[in-house]
Amino acid sequence: MALRRVSSLLSRSFMPSPSLLALRGKNPHLNRGAHRYSNLAAASVEDPITPPVKVEHTQLLIGGKFVDAASGKTFPTLDPRTGEVIAQVAEGDAEDVNRAVLAARKAFDEGPWPRMTAYERSKILFRFADLIEKHNDEIAALESWDNGKPYEQSANIEVPMVARVFRYYGGWADKIHGLTVPGDGSHHVQTLHEPIGVAGQIIPWNFPLLMLSWKLGPALACGNTIVLKTAEQTPLSALLVGRLLHEVAFTGSTDVGKIILELASKSNLKAVTLELGGKSPFIVCEDADVDQAVELAHFALFFNQGQCCCAGSRTFVHERVYDEFVEKAKARAINRAVGDPFKSGIEQGPQVDSEQFKKILKYIKYGVESGATLQAGGDRLGSKGYYIQPTVFSDVKDDMLIAQDEIFGPVQTILKFKDLDEVIARANNSRYGLAAGVFTQNLDTANRLMRALRAGTVWINCFDVLDITIPFGGYKMSGIGREKGIYSLSNYLQVKAVVTALKNPAWL
Repeated sequence: MALRRVSSLLSRSFMPSPSLLALRGKNPHLNRGAHRYSNLAAASVEDPITPPVKVEHTQLLIGGKFVDAASGKTFPTLDPRTGEVIAQVAEGDAEDVNRAVLAARKAFDEGPWPRMTAYERSKILFRFADLIEKHNDEIAALESWDNGKPYEQSANIEVPMVARVFRYYGGWADKIHGLTVPGDGSHHVQTLHEPIGVAGQIIPWNFPLLMLSWKLGPALACGNTIVLKTAEQTPLSALLVGRLLHEVAFTGSTDVGKIILELASKSNLKAVTLELGGKSPFIVCEDADVDQAVELAHFALFFNQGQCCCAGSRTFVHERVYDEFVEKAKARAINRAVGDPFKSGIEQGPQVDSEQFKKILKYIKYGVESGATLQAGGDRLGSKGYYIQPTVFSDVKDDMLIAQDEIFGPVQTILKFKDLDEVIARANNSRYGLAAGVFTQNLDTANRLMRALRAGTVWINCFDVLDITIPFGGYKMSGIGREKGIYSLSNYLQVKAVVTALKNPAWL
């Protein structure tokens, strides 16, 4: 169906997480790694653990009820560890979208959500966060089973962050208000902040629940109703969360973002926010502590199997420390713990599906053919599922595809630079502008780079610090608008000016 084809392209997004550097430093198992591309590793990925959860919801959730697709059709959602079917899920089409929009419109026009007090909405969002925490392990297991990310990442980082998002926006619900502003004449002027109505939201597969919370949280806090489209690769956790919960906001690839924007402009000028792709520079300056820089650059690229739209996927290293950095980055990649995401200590699971798996291997082949030096990895791991060896290229040039395109996988490209003027120009020479990282001990260098880099987020001596209070979004082809924090509320509100004539006012 057309909707499934679109969703197969909506496959990229942002990646939030607290730094795992401290975790790795305290965990000797992670320091040893789970494999060194050995036969033991291949065997471990081909003997998957049975997930500790059952799939209970596979239908569409419309008007508070689980229903079959109007066509009766289903499609398989697959286990990326094996390529085998987890469950058959209802396959929505245009008729189902219309049903959902009508239900959401009726809920907005006639239902209690936009009419209840803001304080009541906040209490419901707080209770929703409590339910997410209560079902933390069940939600995390579905997320990892359907997506392939390590269970420890889902259970200990991502699902708690989802609860945090809903509490944050629950706190905002009763603090959204307009202003009283002075006019030039005898008028009382005020502004009202009103919900836009029905919000259409599309989320990606790389952080299904986290992206869901980024969209639902502010939209619900503002009093809107919602039609949400999950990625076809990862529908299961969202359906479970939908059970707990009873403008076009979109997170995905830049190409599909263009399509969404064009369609919106041709209909009725819908408001659109787009969080799209990236090819973020990670700049290691000459004064860097190389060991720390290697670890942070490794995290910036390889976290979440490299499936992060803001991944530090162009690693620029000063020529003075370049050779040392490359050797240590190679060793760290070889030592990365890859395996079944339900096994303790695993850092990297399989890629999400066969399409993404093949795409990454294609880019690795391009890298070799273009003359980059393959330092580590470069192939699949095992013969079952969608596991890829952590891969490192050195001697990468700006005109190579692996330095220009969003690979969205565990492939680190390391480029050499001489001075700040050069690296600023090269880092900004990209159609993307989502994020950037800087590693330096020099405050003047940090200040210069944070202002010179054309990116929506610049991390200094850290990466992927994406607290819910911090706005997130990109420059150029990386999107329109901002997610998270106070900034995201404006995506779901309309401003109305109300002007009332005054007679004989006591003051103006």
